[in-house]
Amino acid sequence: MPRNGDVEEENVATTSSLTIRNRADPLLVTCRCFSVLTSLAAILCIAVNVLSAVRSFKHASDIFDGIFRCYAVIIAAFVVLAETEWSFILKFSKALEYWAVRGMLQIFVAVMTRAFPDYIGERRDLFLLQSIASYFLLACGFIYVVSGVLCIGFLKRARQKQEITREQAAKDLEELERRREELEQLLLAERV
Repeated sequence: MPRNGDVEEENVATTSSLTIRNRADPLLVTCRCFSVLTSLAAILCIAVNVLSAVRSFKHASDIFDGIFRCYAVIIAAFVVLAETEWSFILKFSKALEYWAVRGMLQIFVAVMTRAFPDYIGERRDLFLLQSIASYFLLACGFIYVVSGVLCIGFLKRARQKQEITREQAAKDLEELERRREELEQLLLAERV
């Protein structure tokens, strides 16, 4: 049976080893940051397509362009939801777990956003915003496709599982330590 001093030394060693392991994985942090950027690009595409659709329907210049923009808004919203990686969305569409498929969807939205710029002379600001949004999402989509080919998504999912397992093990260890302390207190109280 260890003395109280030995138990305290064990706790300090265990706590310091847990602190060292709790550092964030650089790959997961990078992926989260990139996911936020991609979501922002898709939200910008949604805003641009909504403005274009309103303009098309208001002036009744091109109803088909307005309908096309509405579809672009719906698909871009789906891109934003896919970037949140909600389990419901990923269960709904298993293909979006693969980064190459996500990238192709983002490229498709970018092309839809860039299509039909027939009002270049009339609204330069809308055209500029449309170009920025589409090229930004196009770049994100291209990076996703290349990363998907390099299996970075698979590596990310494996590291996420490791992180979840590590967090669960740390919680279990804390629970066991708390329970052990309770039992030691009961044992000491019983001896007295």
